[in-house]
Amino acid sequence: MPDFIEKYINPFTDYGFKRLFGEEPNKDLLLDFLNELLKNEQGKITSLTYLKSDRLGNSKDDRKAVFDLYCENEAGEKFIVELQKTKQKFFKDRTVYYSTFPIREQAQRGADWNFELKAVYTIAILDFVFDSDLEEPKKFRYDVKLTDIETCKEFYDKLTFIYLEMPKFNKPVESLDSRFDKWMYVIRNLNKLDRVPNELRESIFERLFEVAEIARFSKAEADAYEESLKSYRDLKNSLDTAFEEGRKEEKKNAELEKRKIVVNLIEIGLVVSSIAKATGYTESEIEEIRKEINEGSNSI
Repeated sequence: MPDFIEKYINPFTDYGFKRLFGEEPNKDLLLDFLNELLKNEQGKITSLTYLKSDRLGNSKDDRKAVFDLYCENEAGEKFIVELQKTKQKFFKDRTVYYSTFPIREQAQRGADWNFELKAVYTIAILDFVFDSDLEEPKKFRYDVKLTDIETCKEFYDKLTFIYLEMPKFNKPVESLDSRFDKWMYVIRNLNKLDRVPNELRESIFERLFEVAEIARFSKAEADAYEESLKSYRDLKNSLDTAFEEGRKEEKKNAELEKRKIVVNLIEIGLVVSSIAKATGYTESEIEEIRKEINEGSNSI
């Protein structure tokens, strides 16, 4: 069977993500996505301005932050949009750290500033699941705010973190209930599709598929995407290899521990049939282990 040739870009590549959401001609895609994502947070966002994505601290010696996307709406509210392809030990810490830059940038020089801030939204689109969330296989969206622990009431509404664990979004196209579901489906499955599904026959999604169609790329664009795709695949292959090697090592260690138990049970004189029942080894396997023990004792 021939390999599947992608018709549309992979949004989880750096180039694919920037092409869909980070280019001025395609800003309407980001605008629509944010409006669906935040429709319960505020009124409709009518305009967006891309800001420089690299931010410095208060001095030249401070650590630099580089956002995937950084933009501002007509009300001066700031939006950081991050794509994270792999697990990172302190990724949540990083998103909190990133949020401090648009907060500090709002400080007005002079003595009369009253500290009123515009809202800051940090949105993380994740190509993995946090270990702490594995027990909630159906919950793919996490909205985080400052709240009071006892009452669970919102304490401060101008700092919002949204984490989207994309591997958990497994709705088939015919079960999409909302425009937001459609966005999640497109981001999750775009590079696996060979046409625009009937359920996505809306102007914004038809435009997205046009932007994402690789056949429309110039040679320079196609080369840039191919390089980005290669990096993404190399990263995924490295992670998959490490995962498989880790599983093999775990299985080997588990088998060694199980064998130790068999050896201990033999040495305390438990009958073979009882050892087999307790450990799952066959009686012939246990007899073989007993033989190895005896041979080892005799060789001393």
